Amino acid sequence: MALANVNIAESSAELLQGDSSDDVISPKRKLNVDAHTHSPRVEESTYSGSSKRFVSVLSKPVNNKQPTFDHSNFGQVGNADLSEDHKELFRFCQVGRRKDFAYYENIDGKKVNVLKGLELYTNVFNPDEQKEIVELVYKLQRMGRNRELRARTYSEPRKWMRGKGRVTIQFGCCYNYAVDKDGNPPGIVRDEVADPLPPLFKEMIKRMVRWHVLPPSCVPDSCIVNIYEEGDCIPPHIDHHDFVRPFCTVSFLAECKILFGTNLKIVNEGEFSGPFSLPLPLGSVLILNGNGADVAKHCVPGVPAKRISITFRKMDASKLPYRYTPAPELVGIERFVPPSPNTSRNRQHLKDGKSDKREHVAKSENKVFSNEDDFPPLGKSTPSKSKSRR
Repeated sequence: MALANVNIAESSAELLQGDSSDDVISPKRKLNVDAHTHSPRVEESTYSGSSKRFVSVLSKPVNNKQPTFDHSNFGQVGNADLSEDHKELFRFCQVGRRKDFAYYENIDGKKVNVLKGLELYTNVFNPDEQKEIVELVYKLQRMGRNRELRARTYSEPRKWMRGKGRVTIQFGCCYNYAVDKDGNPPGIVRDEVADPLPPLFKEMIKRMVRWHVLPPSCVPDSCIVNIYEEGDCIPPHIDHHDFVRPFCTVSFLAECKILFGTNLKIVNEGEFSGPFSLPLPLGSVLILNGNGADVAKHCVPGVPAKRISITFRKMDASKLPYRYTPAPELVGIERFVPPSPNTSRNRQHLKDGKSDKREHVAKSENKVFSNEDDFPPLGKSTPSKSKSRR
């Protein structure tokens, strides 16, 4: 089947029009975790000081300046025969989306969908990209331990009980979870300076905005990296409103579950119970907005293995740190517009008899996930047979 005969761009156009007809995930229906792409295992010892794809030689920073990174290969597809537009289109169409999550609770006498506003995007970052991001996080962790990052950027508390003591690395701003020793309340500490977002994290933000995962009206300008050891957790909470909605979290190294509900219960150290559990595939992006961000609490029970997450958030303009400087790279990000399937370039490919070389692109559009009912490609409707099974 020739690329020009498969309307990948037309199917993607449905997403751009906001017309996707994804099905509701009921709390009784579990996601098929085997259908997701898994990242290759990355050991801390594998990082020798520089990444072959993203990170240039990372010299010791002077005056807390950010190291430089070579992210020129970020997102590249290894098929030189494809045009740049179709390389990006190929990756764009591999991303899966689920929205319209539903779980109803009684709130003030009314049935309310407390998950409204949640969206899950899978395969946003492929295994190679995940590996490079994880290697950078390990590098930043070593820099933090060596005091090469600002004092409020890196935190590694003593693990005094099970589930307590995960490492956090903050960029863009310093955030207090509770009143600190100086009396600052929970929220953004405006008179503190954190290290700026690393260039690779900016590329991640640009990817998510360009690929319609995040809206251009809410481009993140800060993030927090969580490094979990086995058993570490995040207790039930609602994110502080110093950060506007939506915000998102990206998952690496080990899949885990996140719980949602208005009444999440603490069962034991690092153990929680709640009415709705959602697995977070590797390389996925979970969007929290609406009721899913502000009505339902969320928590991460003790993780089964080492895990990394990066939560990207946009600061409220009235809460910006006093010495905050916006990143010019994150201004005016253009959203990806799929090329027309009937361009002259495609017609020339057919004329030259090269369409067979692109057959894998057409096939992969419908074979991204082993179970299409769970995560159809962007803009694709779930087959009607899946509805009959519910």
